Amino acid sequence: MLGGCGVIGTGVLADCALDAKANELIALAIAMAMQRDGCMAAHGHGAAGRNATGVEAAEALGVAIMMNGGPGSVHAPRAFAAFEQFATSS
Repeated sequence: MLGGCGVIGTGVLADCALDAKANELIALAIAMAMQRDGCMAAHGHGAAGRNATGVEAAEALGVAIMMNGGPGSVHAPRAFAAFEQFATSS
């Protein structure tokens, strides 16, 4: 039984085995791989709101590029820009 950490949405992004920041960075990387602009913005905002650094966001996106190949190299800058927008506005 996963409890609150198994619930879709905020429960999944809460502190559980992985902290909320790590979960937001994973979500940002997946949003980039799925090429979903709205999700990149939402999880860029979420990661920034959980005090992720630019280095952490870049590393997460770098792993996603490695796994996603060419499309990742096109969409990762968009995801990083979304993260930076919220990281600098907080």
